[in-house]
Amino acid sequence: MNYIKLITVYVLSILYIVIGITHFTNPDFFIPLVPPSLIYLEELVFISGFVEVVMGVMLFFKKSRKLGAIITIILLFAVFPANIYLYLSETPRKILDISKNQALFRLPFQVPLIIIAYWHSMEKSSKRFSFFVLLCLYQQLFIL
Repeated sequence: MNYIKLITVYVLSILYIVIGITHFTNPDFFIPLVPPSLIYLEELVFISGFVEVVMGVMLFFKKSRKLGAIITIILLFAVFPANIYLYLSETPRKILDISKNQALFRLPFQVPLIIIAYWHSMEKSSKRFSFFVLLCLYQQLFIL
C-alpha cells in the first residue's frame, strides 16, 4: 500500500504544480470562476496558482508533505465557494461552456480531494482507510 500512496502523492503533486502554473499562463480561464463580489480577481487567481505550485512542491518531498497536505486541505476549502458560484451563476457557466447540471455535478468532488490530502498528511493509516482513499482517487481520476 505504501508504494501506491507514494505514486499517488507524486501524481497529485505534479497535477497541482501544473494546474498552479496554468493560473499564470491562462488566468482568463480561472477569473470567471471567482465570485465578482470579491475584489482583485486576477490577483486572487495568481495567489491561488502560487499556493497550488508551492503545495505541489511541498507534497513532493517527504519532509514537507504533511504541511503541504494541510495547505491543500485549506486551499480546497477556500476555493469551494468558486464551485458554488459556478453553479449559481450563468455567466461563468457560459464562459466555460458547461451546464448547470455539470456545475452541480462538480460540487461534491472537492470532498474526495480533501480526503486524499488528509491521507497524505498521515504518516500511517489503516488498510481500510487507505482502501477507501483509493476508491476516492479512482473516482477522481476515472469518473470525471
